[in-house]
Amino acid sequence: MSQNSNHVCYIIPPHILKEIAQNGTTTQKVEALETLAATEQLRGQRQVLGPTLASVASMLEVAAEPVLNRNVYDAKQQEQLPGTLVRKEGAKESKDVAVNEAYDGAGATYELYHKIYKRNSIDDHGLRIDSTVHYGQNYDNAFWNGQQMVYGDGDNSLFNRFTISLDVIGHELTHGVTQYEAGLIYTGQPGALNESFSDVFGSLVKQYKLGQTADKADWLIGEGLLAPKVKGVALRSMKAPGTAYDDPVLGKDPQPGNMKDFVHTTSDNGGVHVNSGIPNHAFYLVATAIGGNAWEKAGNIWYITLRDKLSRRATFQVAANATYHTAAELYGEGSAEQKAVKDGWAGVGIKVR
Repeated sequence: MSQNSNHVCYIIPPHILKEIAQNGTTTQKVEALETLAATEQLRGQRQVLGPTLASVASMLEVAAEPVLNRNVYDAKQQEQLPGTLVRKEGAKESKDVAVNEAYDGAGATYELYHKIYKRNSIDDHGLRIDSTVHYGQNYDNAFWNGQQMVYGDGDNSLFNRFTISLDVIGHELTHGVTQYEAGLIYTGQPGALNESFSDVFGSLVKQYKLGQTADKADWLIGEGLLAPKVKGVALRSMKAPGTAYDDPVLGKDPQPGNMKDFVHTTSDNGGVHVNSGIPNHAFYLVATAIGGNAWEKAGNIWYITLRDKLSRRATFQVAANATYHTAAELYGEGSAEQKAVKDGWAGVGIKVR
């Protein structure tokens, strides 16, 4: 496990919560501020804990052979983790939809990584996948805390329950994969790459589950998460960054899709949730140019790059170069796949070398 920057990774970025705190109803403002405060507290706890691979392995059950192992806990609107165990691996379906969605989403994520990329769970050593649902009261977020998944119920006015979106589950669990592989630090371009790899594989988890080819996928992150009255379709669009939402309360999607529009900011750890739109769009361009199932060739290039080719401070340029060379290793120098990678990065303003 690479030494990570020990950040809790959230699906709802702070710029959205800050917009809600400014533009929402009194109740929405209070809930957004409470979510922001809880976010900062959890980040502080994570930095103090900073668990190593050895300490995590000692706390959680691991298996040498690839065997899916899931636990789902209920926090019962409290903020103590993990909560009460309500469903173990192989147990019958719960009457609680959030429990079943967390359980099934963890299974779908495990299946993609295991069947397509031959990975043995999040850490590649059979780590049990723990999830907690019903975290906090009207808690507007979901996150990977370095050890497990945590889901809020949403406020039902702006956000639905956070287990509702399979790509959100795949996104957050991929933060765990990145933690054990490249260990991309959670700031600036490395942090935006960290977010982008999670969006890529979050989308691929959903595409694999639904059997969608690249041209049929929606390429949205958080589809179904926004409540009906919100003007938007998701949190992010890999196909068209900057178009996912435009709402009086949430604000307008600020993601760029090209380096010429790169956002220089000190907020959100240097804009990790904003500038991730650039490598996101590059992957979309690569996957649709190659065609077929995006989890196969395009996904394989990105997975091997994440697993073997990147250091924790990798920039967009480094990632572009690495995927280009990985494509050559897998499919041949000058292959259609390598050309697609080159053209995809060029499409967002990055020339590979």
